[in-house]
Amino acid sequence: MTGEEFKNTLSDATPPADLSPLLQALWHQAKGNWEMAHQIAQNQKSPDGDWTHAFLHRDEGDLGNAAYWYRRADKPVPSGPIKDEWEQLLVAFL
Repeated sequence: MTGEEFKNTLSDATPPADLSPLLQALWHQAKGNWEMAHQIAQNQKSPDGDWTHAFLHRDEGDLGNAAYWYRRADKPVPSGPIKDEWEQLLVAFL
C-alpha cells in the first residue's frame, strides 16, 4: 500500500482489515478517533509503538506525557506541525 492509497481509505467507515496495528492507530487518529488510536498504540510494546503513543499525546496537547514516550522511543520531541509527524509515521510504517 502506498501513502496515497492509505489516505484514500480515510473516506471509508472502517480501516482496511490488513493494516498493521500502528497504521490502524494513524487511521483512527486521522479520522478523529483519538481514544481508539491511543488504545491501539499503547498496546504496541515496541519503539514504534512508543513513538506513536508519543505522537498521540503531542496531538492531544499533553506535552509532558508525550516527552516521556518520545524518550522511550529514542526520538527527539518534534517542533514542527503535527501533520508533518503524521506523514513521517505513515512513511515509516508502510
